Amino acid sequence: MRIELATAPGDPARPNEDWAATVLPAAGRGGVLVVLDGVTPPPGNGDCVHDVPWFTARLGGALTELSGSRRDIPLTEILAESIRRTADAHRDTCDLSHPRTPQATVVVARWDDEVVEHLVLSDSVLLLSSPDGVVRAVLDDRLDRVPRDVLVSDEVADAVARNREGGFFTAAADPAVAARAVTGRTPLRDVRGLAALSDGASRWVETFREGDWAGCLALLRKAGPQGLIDRVRELERADATGRTYLRRSKLHDDATAVYVEL
Repeated sequence: MRIELATAPGDPARPNEDWAATVLPAAGRGGVLVVLDGVTPPPGNGDCVHDVPWFTARLGGALTELSGSRRDIPLTEILAESIRRTADAHRDTCDLSHPRTPQATVVVARWDDEVVEHLVLSDSVLLLSSPDGVVRAVLDDRLDRVPRDVLVSDEVADAVARNREGGFFTAAADPAVAARAVTGRTPLRDVRGLAALSDGASRWVETFREGDWAGCLALLRKAGPQGLIDRVRELERADATGRTYLRRSKLHDDATAVYVEL
C-alpha cells in the first residue's frame, strides 16, 4: 500500500486552514483518510473565540478517531457525531448560530477487506480509480449550482445560500447537515486507488484546466501530492493578475492532497 500526503498554506503569513489525516489499523487490511478545508471568514465576522484551524483540528480528530474505531457506524452518523462533539467543545463560549461560525468542507473515505465507503460535503473532491484505469470523481456540486450573483458578497451568501435549502452545505455546528453529504459504497475489488483534494489542489483541473480527473490522478501517481501542489503554485504565479483564469477569489489558496494506492 502507498499513502502520501502534502499540504501547503496559501499565504505563509497565515495559518493553514486545511486539515488531513490517514489511519491504518494495527491488524488486518483497511484504512481511513480525512481531508477538511476550513472556510475562511470575512474579517470581524462571527462571534467565536476559536479560529478555523482550531475547528478543523477538532472536527478532523473526531472524524479520524470514530471512522477508524467504529466501523459499524455509517459515515453520515460519524460526521454528525463529530460535528456534535466539536460544537459541544465551544458552545458555552461562542455563538454557534452565527452563519459564519467556524466550518469546513469534508472528505472521508474508509476501506476494509470488502468495501470502500465515501462521504463528501461541499467542494472538496474524492477520486476513485478502478483496476482498469477509469477514474470517478465524487463531487458535491451544490456550490457550483448557486447563481454567481448570490455569491457576490459574503452577506448575501450567508443570508440566502449557506447551509440553507436550495444552497450549499458545510460542516459547522448543526449535526443534521451530515444527511446532506454525498455518500456511497464501492466493492474493494473495483478500487485501485483513492485521492482527496481540497479546492486549492483541485484548481489543477477546475481552474487551470491542465487535464481531467484521470490526468490529475496520473500526476499524483507520478509526482505525488507535493508535485501536484507545486504545479498548481506555478500556474497561479504565471497568472498572478487573474486575467486568464478568472475563477479565483485569491491568488493562492490552502492546498491539500492525499493519495492512496491500494
